[in-house]
Amino acid sequence: MDKSMFVRVGEVAKDLEVSRSTAYMIIRQLNQELEEKGYLTVAGRVSKKYYIERLYGYDEYLESNRDSSSLPGEVV
Repeated sequence: MDKSMFVRVGEVAKDLEVSRSTAYMIIRQLNQELEEKGYLTVAGRVSKKYYIERLYGYDEYLESNRDSSSLPGEVV
């Protein structure tokens, strides 16, 4: 199981069924939002928690996946 704190472009592209260039645009947007909130970011990847929160709603995601400990992009 991947325990990384970050989601990379390949995971975003796969989860959302978009091209890599669109996935990079999404990551840039999410990182910009995090920077505006005062967080440090890493180009080409985004916080897994923030990614889930913005795309799925973190509480709703946890509720719907209560029996599964994996996050989007993780291999179980």
